[in-house]
Amino acid sequence: MSIDDFASVGKVLAPDFVLEWPQSKGRIRGAEHFARMNAEYLARDPWRFTIYRLVGGETKAVTAVSVVSVTDGTKAARAISFFSVTSGKVDHFVEFWPEPYPTPTNRSYLTET
Repeated sequence: MSIDDFASVGKVLAPDFVLEWPQSKGRIRGAEHFARMNAEYLARDPWRFTIYRLVGGETKAVTAVSVVSVTDGTKAARAISFFSVTSGKVDHFVEFWPEPYPTPTNRSYLTET
């Protein structure tokens, strides 16, 4: 992903791979559509990723969870992703892209920024 070789990501995706974005109700099926979506996204520079947390497990319900920031040098976002893996391939991916917002004033005296 960080060298914009999105087709090669298909090597780790299962044939019946599904990506879901619950916030927009979007769904992408298959490695080819996943690669095409990423390739067609207008980014200024290659994507850079910072992994804040990656947690894995052995259950089918959730095999891994990641918290990652993504930037192309202009736009920046954070993604929280839930993966399931079968036979060494990612088969289901649920991803949330939360929008940042300022701390509400009623608790700002309790928080750090």
